[in-house]
Amino acid sequence: MALRCDLIIRDATILNGTGAPRFTGDVGVTNDRIVGVGDLSAASADKEIIATGRALAPGFIDAHTHDDRAVLCGPGCLTCKSSQGVTSVVVGNCGVSISPGRFAKRPPPPLDLVGDDTNFLFDSFADYAEALKQTPAAVNTYALVGHQTLRALVMGDACLTRGATDAEIGRMRAYVAEAMASGASGFSTGLWYKPNMHATTAEVMAVAEPLKAAGGLYTTHMRDEADAVCASIEETAKIGARLGIQVHISHHKCSMPENYGRSTQTLALLEQFGRTQDIAFDVYPYPAGSTVLMPDRLRDDLRVIVAWSNPFPEMAGKDLADIARGWNTDLRAAAEKLLPAGAITFQMEEEDVRRIMAHPMSVIGSDGIPHDVFPHPRLWGTFPRVLGYYSRHLGLFSLETAVHKMTGRTAELFGMVDRGVIRTGAYADLVLFDPHTVLDRATFEQPTIPSQGIEQVWTNGVSTYVGDTGMTGAAPGRLIRRNRG
Repeated sequence: MALRCDLIIRDATILNGTGAPRFTGDVGVTNDRIVGVGDLSAASADKEIIATGRALAPGFIDAHTHDDRAVLCGPGCLTCKSSQGVTSVVVGNCGVSISPGRFAKRPPPPLDLVGDDTNFLFDSFADYAEALKQTPAAVNTYALVGHQTLRALVMGDACLTRGATDAEIGRMRAYVAEAMASGASGFSTGLWYKPNMHATTAEVMAVAEPLKAAGGLYTTHMRDEADAVCASIEETAKIGARLGIQVHISHHKCSMPENYGRSTQTLALLEQFGRTQDIAFDVYPYPAGSTVLMPDRLRDDLRVIVAWSNPFPEMAGKDLADIARGWNTDLRAAAEKLLPAGAITFQMEEEDVRRIMAHPMSVIGSDGIPHDVFPHPRLWGTFPRVLGYYSRHLGLFSLETAVHKMTGRTAELFGMVDRGVIRTGAYADLVLFDPHTVLDRATFEQPTIPSQGIEQVWTNGVSTYVGDTGMTGAAPGRLIRRNRG
């Protein structure tokens, strides 16, 4: 009996997510799964798309996001992701998760990147998982629980000044265990930030202890990405080795001009640890980062753009140096006046970015912050930028490798079963794009322009984005859970 599908995409250039060479063929979809790959000329479908000359890849997996709240506010909230071909996002990074957490006042930065006290409404991860079920998004959600959030929840303002007591560690550990039992996939830290920097290595290991039995992942915004970057890598590896768990370094970089070029050292060190334990990292394809504005960490030799400011919203998008001149003051005083606020800082060297991105241990994550008034362009442009600029234009790596870093390798590292690949039986997370024109258009001057060349996106077999018309309004996203195997 001939195969009957809901959808067949015919004559596509298939990049199957494994890094294998592209091939021309058809892909059949029924319900949420791929039911056939190859020559499906004998099959029929309710809907057929002729994809001659276009590429079909697994939906892109954003390995590093702060979409914790955005995935709860309907499909239109994540146009920035679907328009890039993203079908799954990893939330709860850098120690910042929206659950479990409930605060009587605005939480300390950087927790406020995902919302103020009115957005932290979940007493347990189970409550967050239920909210995802009740108000699904256009993308799948893979969730981590954050150490910064737990420290603020358990310790209050003391999280800013000291390590946790044994009793506090016990409470945080219990939250991690509950989260892992309720659908979370791992635990993250942001040891560079004030709510987390006073946590010792021993505290991190004690709070993360439930990960071992649960098969969870440890991810980290390391203690330092500048002068002490190698020591921070060593600390990260130590945590993984002592607990016997997989570790993942967030947005690997060599920050500040005096550290430019040191990626040769850091990558060699990561390779060394990778020979004896599971360790990897993500990277975004830009030489600037973005987080909350921190006056005590400003430098005169680094350009800073204000991403948002509560007391002065009209300053979003302006250079901090220009604001300081206009106010006839210095950078630090201007920054203090703008708080609470966000910042985009040009703190990396392009050569390091390329070297880290091209390394076989890397995967791609945007680190986009969806609630910024004037966001970093990575929020809208990361994945087409890798495909169009770094792969096609610069030839940094092949298109097959670029797709692998966004799909199959990410799914494998994060334990996303049947995601990130085009094969029979896998989930029908798919993106159809023009490999000759796909490119980011978002810039530091105009950061919210959608990319070009993304023609259609499907999450769990449902069309979520069409290039000509935008979001479809469908919300087939699910909470996806790390494979404990």
